[in-house]
Amino acid sequence: MEAVNQALFLQINATPTLPHWLIVMGLVIANELIFAAPLMLVGMWLASGDERREVALRATLVALIALGINQLIGMAWYHPRPFVIGLGHTFLPHAPDSSFPSDHVTVLSALSSTFLYNRQRLLGMLALGIAIAVAWARVFVGVHYPFDVLGAGCVGWLAYVSTAPLWRRAGTPLSRRLVAAYRKLLASPIARGWLRT
Repeated sequence: MEAVNQALFLQINATPTLPHWLIVMGLVIANELIFAAPLMLVGMWLASGDERREVALRATLVALIALGINQLIGMAWYHPRPFVIGLGHTFLPHAPDSSFPSDHVTVLSALSSTFLYNRQRLLGMLALGIAIAVAWARVFVGVHYPFDVLGAGCVGWLAYVSTAPLWRRAGTPLSRRLVAAYRKLLASPIARGWLRT
């Protein structure tokens, strides 16, 4: 499996002979597109009704749990990044921590899973598209293997599925409390119409 992983990595990984603009595009996607995640969540919270706020809260918690799973995997099993073993070309400076799974793709996968399972099709497809682009870019610029990003997709989905029973019991009451706190703390901008009630 490792030989397949490395062979796929070398097929996707950029080389210095590629056009500069393509490498820059890969770096932007690999590094900057992750900021779409908090923008989507904050946008859902501030501009939506209570039902979508509950989905935003759930997506946030699923992403945090998924990142916690990643940390446990990294502590239990160290998998060196490609540049640590001198494989391919690296265009993005990165700490030599464990490569598996990708945190970036895990967060986006957690969001897309939560959105799609909760009838937020447009946002879910957007998050999935961004996740696929980031997954490609992280391999392209040399900081992850293909199996790292595939594994991240699985972790994000697994975090959603594994937390579903707990959310069914406690999610709606938690959301109601947070919405009530939001309305109390930001009563003034809500009253002025700057924020949605």
